Amino acid sequence: MAEKTSRIAGFYKLPPEERVARVAEIAGLDEAAQAHLRNTGNLDAAAADAMIENVIGTMNIPLGVATNLIIDGEETLVPMATEESSVVAAVSNAARQCRDSGGITTSTSGALMIAQVQLVNVANPEYARLQILEHRAEIKAICDDTDPVLLRHGGGFRDLEVRVLEGRRGPMVVTHLIVDTGDAMGANAVNSMAEAVAPSIASWTGGQTYLRILSNLADRRLVRARATWTLDAIGGEGVRDGMLAAFDFADVDPYRAATHNKGIMNGVSAVTLATGNDTRAVESGAHAYAAQSGQYRPLTRWEQDADGNLTGVLEMPLAVGLIGGATRSHPTAQLCLEIMGARTAERLSRTIAAVGLAQNFSALKALATTGIQKGHMALHAKNIAVMAGATGDEVEAVSAELVKAGTVRVDVAEEILQRLRQ
Repeated sequence: MAEKTSRIAGFYKLPPEERVARVAEIAGLDEAAQAHLRNTGNLDAAAADAMIENVIGTMNIPLGVATNLIIDGEETLVPMATEESSVVAAVSNAARQCRDSGGITTSTSGALMIAQVQLVNVANPEYARLQILEHRAEIKAICDDTDPVLLRHGGGFRDLEVRVLEGRRGPMVVTHLIVDTGDAMGANAVNSMAEAVAPSIASWTGGQTYLRILSNLADRRLVRARATWTLDAIGGEGVRDGMLAAFDFADVDPYRAATHNKGIMNGVSAVTLATGNDTRAVESGAHAYAAQSGQYRPLTRWEQDADGNLTGVLEMPLAVGLIGGATRSHPTAQLCLEIMGARTAERLSRTIAAVGLAQNFSALKALATTGIQKGHMALHAKNIAVMAGATGDEVEAVSAELVKAGTVRVDVAEEILQRLRQ
């Protein structure tokens, strides 16, 4: 074994296979471990090497398909990439239960992204704010010249906002460039525009520009989903009232709201990841939006209609795209888009919102009836069986006994496996 060190000069210059060998030498990995890392599955090693730095392999995540969804009147299959049991099943079950009432209806507010330019060291910030606003035409020209391809596809600069904020180091003037990014997520486009505009802002005002970057609080790019679940479909008034009580808890308590929204993001992030989009950007925007009132609250709202049926709505910022990044370069992401029939970024965002609403329905229903663990642990039993060493048909046999016993633990699985093998 080589000397243990993380200082590997020129590591980034090596091809992936040589990086694997170098890491194996330092970490003491055997040939089987090295072979495992070199097996990059359905993503070619060269393609992976082009996506991120210092590649030594890939991390394969299970890809499932949520069924039963009707979204805006269209039958839709939705691929979901996740490591968590019960997530795909939950969406499929929720979608099945609202099919008779028309499925899930969605809408969006458009594809507008915000780029921020921070200006400091200005003696008269309110005066500077007006100076910037007066140069709207010049700012539009600079932005549109920065990305002529976006302009040709119908996107580009749309509006200008300027705010004066009081920071700990004094006042700052923050310019918002509002940009239509079309079918792109838009990060690279709006970042480039912010950097291009910054020198002019500094020149007009006599101040100094620092940060020039997008905001992931994409509140000009909202997506909405709504659906109705009849009393017959969900199991009666008791289930409905229990779900409404669970929502009410989340609406008044941030501790509960955090877990409530995590359940929504189980679905949202799984579809975002399956399509090669930026899960961290989507998650940060969602949680920031949930806290805009000053208290962290649910992204969904649940009510009963005049007939006593359960209705749910979801509204959240969602910046996803079909152009650029892993969405364009990852072959599995392309196949996932094809499976769900998402030919525009708007359609993709609507589909993701529908999945988020369905995911939340299932979580609330489980909490209001059998408890979250019963269904989740039944599906998780296969994972536990594998952890205990089960292979092939043993996995089904061990997991079935775990569920029957109602104790889904590794030590119990090991005992069952030992008995089966004897």
